[in-house]
Amino acid sequence: MKDFNARSRADAWAAALAGLVAGAVALGVGQLAAGLIDPGAAPVIAVGDATVDRTPQALKDWAIRTFGTNDKVVLIGGIVVVLALVAAGLGLLARRRPGLATAGLLVFGLVGAVAASTRPDAGSLDAVPSVLGAAVGAWALRVIVRRAWPPGRHAGLDQDHSAVRDSGEGAHGGEVAGAHGGEGATGAGGHRVAGDGDVDRARYPAVMRAGGRPHEFDRRGLLTGVVAGVAVAGVAGLAGRGLAGRLEVGAERAKIALPRPAKPLRPIPVGADLRLKDLSPFVTPNRDFYRIDTALVLPQVDPKTWKLKIHGMVDRPVELTYDQLLRRPLREADVTLTCVSNDVGGPYVGNARWLGASLADILREAGVQSGADMLLSTSTDGWTSGTPVDVVMDGRDALLAIAMNGEPLPLAHGFPVRQVVPGLYGYVSATKWITEIKVGRYDQEEAYWTERGWAPKGPIKTESRIDLPRGGSTIRAGRTRIAGVAWAQHKGIDAVEVRVDKGPWRQASLAEVPGIDTWRQWVVDGWDATPGEHTIEVRATDATGYTQTPDYAPVIPDGATGWHSILVVVK
Repeated sequence: MKDFNARSRADAWAAALAGLVAGAVALGVGQLAAGLIDPGAAPVIAVGDATVDRTPQALKDWAIRTFGTNDKVVLIGGIVVVLALVAAGLGLLARRRPGLATAGLLVFGLVGAVAASTRPDAGSLDAVPSVLGAAVGAWALRVIVRRAWPPGRHAGLDQDHSAVRDSGEGAHGGEVAGAHGGEGATGAGGHRVAGDGDVDRARYPAVMRAGGRPHEFDRRGLLTGVVAGVAVAGVAGLAGRGLAGRLEVGAERAKIALPRPAKPLRPIPVGADLRLKDLSPFVTPNRDFYRIDTALVLPQVDPKTWKLKIHGMVDRPVELTYDQLLRRPLREADVTLTCVSNDVGGPYVGNARWLGASLADILREAGVQSGADMLLSTSTDGWTSGTPVDVVMDGRDALLAIAMNGEPLPLAHGFPVRQVVPGLYGYVSATKWITEIKVGRYDQEEAYWTERGWAPKGPIKTESRIDLPRGGSTIRAGRTRIAGVAWAQHKGIDAVEVRVDKGPWRQASLAEVPGIDTWRQWVVDGWDATPGEHTIEVRATDATGYTQTPDYAPVIPDGATGWHSILVVVK
């Protein structure tokens, strides 16, 4: 019986391995087909995109808070783990019910096909990678199982190819399965002896095939099948990634020579950056700029074929190519962007110098009609944003941006063109990879996040953050510097105050700023830190006279409020 249990466990592990390899083949072939058709139609990516769109808002917020900008990696990893578990289960099922296992793989292929074909930018062939991958994976599963358990070879249950049906009786009084008996015979104790084809399936289900004898496990057959499957999965996956790479536009981006702005901005004031260790720099390097969006795969938009369509409630619809946009009078603007998902003291805020064309000027050329109050902008991947018309037209530096900190937009930040509007959270203003603007009304259409419960208009709230000392850190006793940043885009920061352990508020010194659309560094020198635990709080006052409220509000539906507070230990 021990030998039988060990054989059963080995069979189970082997079957699960066969399922895993077949699943890998399905994903690899799907990746290869997607590389030929559309990288976004790869099974994992398609399912991931659909998951993002259908995930409850509370769960999305938790993912952003917990994993930050790694949320997409975690999502894809989770999908792969789930698929691996399902594939292993289908491998186990394939030992007894190969038809059901095949159907299971095809069902998962259908799920991927539906997810791919229902994407906003889906093409007519986007369902093919998932369907083809599932079909090849199902075929691979059947092949591996047949190699591991050849149907022409039957396994005995001990060295004599016999099994004892009654565990209480031995060879002299029990019910013996003879190795060579045909029909059953009667044993010594009057019990029925089972022939070679009559093994008790109720007691030995792990090695039985429906309607037949157990097949012998062929380790060499399993090994060769697994190795071949892994090779197919690896080669197909790598080839798919290579084919997808042919569509990447990094080389086109590198060729772009940025035009000079019609009226260059003055250099950023020297005093705008206090240059303190661990204090956020005034200009956020492109590599460090936060990225929050719904795209699992960076859209690859060729500037040679990019077009922006402006239509809807306009007198003269406009269509612009990238070259036409570059030939327009371009302007620079120092603008701090903030994500509405940025909690109090959070990291999803950054400042850059942008170069682009005036969105207001283009809208004037189109002729915005009376009654229009929303610009519904659309990304190449179908994401939408609703921006108030009056905000764009009030004179601020609302841009169709082509460059960020002196270089063409990085792919992760919207290359070739994105929208930048000071004073509004990104979900209502900062459309990346923009391809369309429909002038319309809030009471007639909703954008991506407003459909999910966020406020239709998202003016940025006055906020401040402590960068140093770091919350939760241990510092030395003595004179200590407290510093951070504050922002109130398109209003400006007039004052920042800090207090320790609920004591009196102390006025912070403010760095210079080039305008009202950026964050502002601040510093308090000379806190005499004494041993023990201390709580530090900060609040800001903007140029309208508004001082941050101490009342905490979560990010939903229109941004967080409250004072940033940290705890430090002084030794």
